[in-house]
Amino acid sequence: MSDTLYLELTDFEHDVLTGIYSEETGKPQPLRFTVRVQLKVPAHYTPDTPLSASKNYMDLKFACSEALGTDTHFTLIEAVADHVCDTLFTQDDRVEEISVKIIKLALTEANEKIGITLTRQRR
Repeated sequence: MSDTLYLELTDFEHDVLTGIYSEETGKPQPLRFTVRVQLKVPAHYTPDTPLSASKNYMDLKFACSEALGTDTHFTLIEAVADHVCDTLFTQDDRVEEISVKIIKLALTEANEKIGITLTRQRR
């Protein structure tokens, strides 16, 4: 059996241009991201193992914020999740699988969580 390493970003909120209804379009709406990235791992991590042996977890935050841009309108949050996956796969060949969960915070009426989860393996 081989080891599995997951890097995670949980409950990160960022405003994104998304939506199909007139009340949604033209202004960013808040989304909550949870991202889980599976990486290929070395045989061992030692106390002096450099960051290059893993992935900077700030890359996950970048993929859910700056990498989305401020001028692109995503009709579906599925497309937002797809863009996050593409960004993370492009950044690092060691990424084997990505799971992106997005909750649309503007739709919440009674603290329910409405959204999607996209899981993609490297092709």
